[in-house]
Amino acid sequence: MAYQKLNIRGAEADVLSWVDHGLSIQEQNMLRNVSRLPCIYKHVALMPDAHLGIGSMVGSVIATKDAVIPATVGVDIGCGMMAVKTPFKSGILDGKLKELRHQIERTIPVGFNWHKDPVEQSSRWEGWNEYAELHEGVQDRKVKAMKQLGTLGGGNHFVEVCLDTDDSVWLMLHSGSRGIGNQLASRHIETAKQLHRLNELPDPNLAYFVKRTAEFRAYWRDLEWAQGYAMKNREVMMKRLLNQFNRMFNKGESFAPEMQVNCHHNYCAEELHYGEDVYVTRKGAINAEEGRLGIIPGSMGAKSFIIKGLGKAESFNSCSHGAGRKMSRTKAKKHFTRADLERQTEGVECRKDKGVIDEIPGAYKDIDKVMEKQGDLVEVVAELKQVVCVKG
Repeated sequence: MAYQKLNIRGAEADVLSWVDHGLSIQEQNMLRNVSRLPCIYKHVALMPDAHLGIGSMVGSVIATKDAVIPATVGVDIGCGMMAVKTPFKSGILDGKLKELRHQIERTIPVGFNWHKDPVEQSSRWEGWNEYAELHEGVQDRKVKAMKQLGTLGGGNHFVEVCLDTDDSVWLMLHSGSRGIGNQLASRHIETAKQLHRLNELPDPNLAYFVKRTAEFRAYWRDLEWAQGYAMKNREVMMKRLLNQFNRMFNKGESFAPEMQVNCHHNYCAEELHYGEDVYVTRKGAINAEEGRLGIIPGSMGAKSFIIKGLGKAESFNSCSHGAGRKMSRTKAKKHFTRADLERQTEGVECRKDKGVIDEIPGAYKDIDKVMEKQGDLVEVVAELKQVVCVKG
């Protein structure tokens, strides 16, 4: 599907959309608000999995000139995906899926849990050398942040074991910058609001920092640190997952991954677009520049995709970050039952209790339809289907 330019009354910058359905009044208002910011560059790009967020829509790509908007990055700075293709076929998993799930849950703390002591890989991370330079409001959280490095978190975060269409086994996970990223983001969002007359902003959540100010420099320093933490968090978890997988299926020996991808989908980066250096915020979107590998997951009962970007200029070299919610967590809990969850996750070794009903596949958009809408943004490299899913 090609993008379309939305006709949103009162918008001051174009909105180019890969969404093929009508938008609600709330969604149009959110896009209109973003379009009115003086720092917006060229246009706003809306990915096919887009849905309501805070300040700006999840699934929006926002380029800005000489400014950044911390709330559009969000509080889970650097949230993203990592996947590894193993050299093994599905036969090695026969009869061991439940054991494998339980071993993963013992290896990687989920939800509100964290490591009793920092794991070895976490302690060696060079990012700790810069911790004292971060916002003063998080200086008492270093020990906790060290223990949380290598943990999954909750919500829609997950660890999965998947099979591709060639029957190869993949390991995949989704997580972000844990509590420390949230704390850094929240503090900077509040600082940004204090710099503006909020009644002069389209939405208080769109308060921004201007380049070359002390507040901008402080946010950018903490943002890059948190994005590095999130990337390292996935690496530590994947290392532990690989160690557990090898103990169970490869006599404890390591293997060379046939493919490995680690990508953010809630972040900001300085990039060159239309001949100018700008800040690109991908809030629920991934970098899909030409040739770059990425991951687009479905829900816990659906397919996921390893993709290669096509470098579409109008999308600021971006694509969707997943299926996208079509129903809020609260509504999903009211609408679906445990029996619905069991039926929709049939064939997947996973939790099937009421605690994860808000993550039921029916609360998400159809991933196949989302992929159809972005054929001009990405090329599919591999199609995966999970057989084990560990939720936070």
